[in-house]
This record gives sequence, C-alpha cells and structure tokens, in this order.
Amino acid sequence: MEVTGRIKMIDTTKTIGTGSFRKREVVVTTEEQYPQHILVEFTQDKCDLLNNYRINDSVKISINLRGREWVNPQGETKYFNSIQGWRIENSTSTNTQSNESSNQSNDSFIPAETNDLPF
Repeated sequence: MEVTGRIKMIDTTKTIGTGSFRKREVVVTTEEQYPQHILVEFTQDKCDLLNNYRINDSVKISINLRGREWVNPQGETKYFNSIQGWRIENSTSTNTQSNESSNQSNDSFIPAETNDLPF
C-alpha cells in the first residue's frame, strides 16, 4: 500500500523504553478533493530514511497497516491501528517518469478509420 502527498510535519527521532526502540513520525497531507492528514510511523533503522526530506516535499510512502489487541485491567478488549512506513521516495520524479512513458505510448497510437467500424 502507498500514501502519496506533501509532507506537513516531520518529528524528531524518539527513543522509547531502555533505548533499544526508535520511532519517528511524519504527517503527509494527501492531494485530493478532501485532503487527509495521515500520520506514518517509521521505526528502528527506517527512521533515518526521513533525513533527506523536508516540509512541503511531495512524497510517496510505502506502508503496512498494523493492528493490535489489548485487554485493559477491567477486562475490556481494545483494538489499536498504526500505519508503518518502510520506504519513502520523492513523488515528483516518479510522476514525471510515468507521464513521459505514457506520452511515448500515446505518440505511437494511430486511430482507426471511422468508416471501418462494424456498426
């Protein structure tokens, strides 16, 4: 799965617990009719992937959805979801490449004669 949009916020790397777990969060605002602000977590060595990105960069993030079950002290079961990123890339260069390849394939298209249609 992927999330595409502009970076709204990049948090600092946080160490959790005894220092063995690292986490870094980024918020991406989608570019659609009703923009969504999606929080994506990067963990452990993936935190460093965000070092080369800045606010307002247009990106595509590959994600995994994670879900957890937790039983509280009162015996009630609760469920939690998170979005984990594992790859990030600049989406402007990706869009440019895909547009160029689609333009090349359209250049070789030759329309059929309208007189040859069977109906």
